[in-house]
Amino acid sequence: MNANALSMNARGQARRAARSRAMDVGARAGFVARGVIYLLVGVLALRIAFSDGGGKQADRGGAIAEIAEKPFGNILLWALGLALAGMALWRLSEAFFGQAGPDGDKPQKRAMAAARFVFYSFVSYSVLSYAAGDQSSGSGSSDKQTDDVTARALEWTGGQWIVGAAGIVVTCAGLWIAFRAAARKFHKHLKMAEMTKRVRQAVDVTGVFGGVVRGAVFATAGGFAIAAAVQHEPGRAKGMDDTLRSFTETPAGPWLLAFIALGLASFGLFSWANARYRKV
Repeated sequence: MNANALSMNARGQARRAARSRAMDVGARAGFVARGVIYLLVGVLALRIAFSDGGGKQADRGGAIAEIAEKPFGNILLWALGLALAGMALWRLSEAFFGQAGPDGDKPQKRAMAAARFVFYSFVSYSVLSYAAGDQSSGSGSSDKQTDDVTARALEWTGGQWIVGAAGIVVTCAGLWIAFRAAARKFHKHLKMAEMTKRVRQAVDVTGVFGGVVRGAVFATAGGFAIAAAVQHEPGRAKGMDDTLRSFTETPAGPWLLAFIALGLASFGLFSWANARYRKV
């Protein structure tokens, strides 16, 4: 068998693995894990809206710490980390072989899948590291991490432009997420025909509300990064926790944060619907 035949055989095996039952289970477990994190962040944000939140952070780190405090919390963290690893592998398979659907082979979709693979790999690693005993991993403050990264970037030559560009990218990504949610673009990724009328209504409510709120949070965080670049002040950039807390400083006060918290929790529920109905 020549090298070309071996290469084609290996690629065929990889494609079959990407379409296997194990990959399907891994992807759906990943959506469950993502739902858990967003639901907990929503709950933590709701606490902060009407109290100090008990010193907890309304971000991924706060969600991980919340799970760790529960009975069998460490076991749950291992399960969460492995589920997120399944999500990462599924995104990697999409980057190599394309997404499900007629336009799944488009280069931009493969590039997005590759970016999501990197993101979920990092999240999975941080959760598993925390479960293994590294208390500094996973539960670290997103606000401090954002400040540190922004401060280092602003020290580089052209650092203001880099931070500003990153802020614009995050802002545009947030607006894009919100638009796609409002336009119900998620329909094409779900097995809508398998849903009852009531389930479709629930998916639409959680998908639109949760997606728009999620996009708004990203866009707001991007706006803070732009402000940090323009004013050359790293402290202007905010992580998830500080971004959420900033909503209490608006005229709507804590009620706006409560609304945002419900939206993030809704996105968590929408993620669980994806675990059941997503086309993988």
